[in-house]
Amino acid sequence: MTIKVSVIGATGRMGKLALEVIKGAQDLELHSALDSKSELSMAIGADVIFEATKLDVSREVVAFAIENRLNILVATSGWSENDRAELNADSAVVFVPNFSVGSVLGSKFAAIAAKHFDSIEIIETHHAGKIDSPSGTAIRTAELIAESRAEANLTQPLIPGVGQEARGEVVGGVPIHSLRLDGVSAKQEVVLGGTSELLTITHEVGSVQAYALGILHSIRYAAANKGLTVGLDKVLGI
Repeated sequence: MTIKVSVIGATGRMGKLALEVIKGAQDLELHSALDSKSELSMAIGADVIFEATKLDVSREVVAFAIENRLNILVATSGWSENDRAELNADSAVVFVPNFSVGSVLGSKFAAIAAKHFDSIEIIETHHAGKIDSPSGTAIRTAELIAESRAEANLTQPLIPGVGQEARGEVVGGVPIHSLRLDGVSAKQEVVLGGTSELLTITHEVGSVQAYALGILHSIRYAAANKGLTVGLDKVLGI
């Protein structure tokens, strides 16, 4: 069965990569490639919408997909857990903050380690052109850390409580520091401190090609499933 995909945000970095992935996969077919001047109605008839835009546009696209019962794969960062919880869809709505398999594994490792440390912070670094901060990956990592610690009944706060207003943004009790610099694509460090030891879990991406395999798996997943899914880890069953 061929999966027809409509790419919204086709002129952006992730949109262009999605077009490459679709072209290179025998079971995928490009239904339409939309930019900021295109009508969303051009996506009707697709089996899956791949959406990589800006947050305000993303909200409109997701609402359109749900209204028209179209499966959608959301690559846009900035959606909060509360935003996602308010969605009610019969079709598939798949949120993937990061399509890198290595990044997903790094976040999982951090969640496992979080049960054994009470001092944890995240440093995420992206290219200077990335607008949103913290990154969707850092937010998802913080959520996984918080969930892991809650499952272990750990109540020790990670934030000392002094000067936290200058520490960056806090997600799920985990401080996140965001850097936007030239010369880097994407990098995340989860730093866990213990008595006389420091554990750092680092993942770095050299180019957008690192996301190709994750995009391919996620499109196929969105075409075959229903309801809300968050994270490449759920797509891959990690």
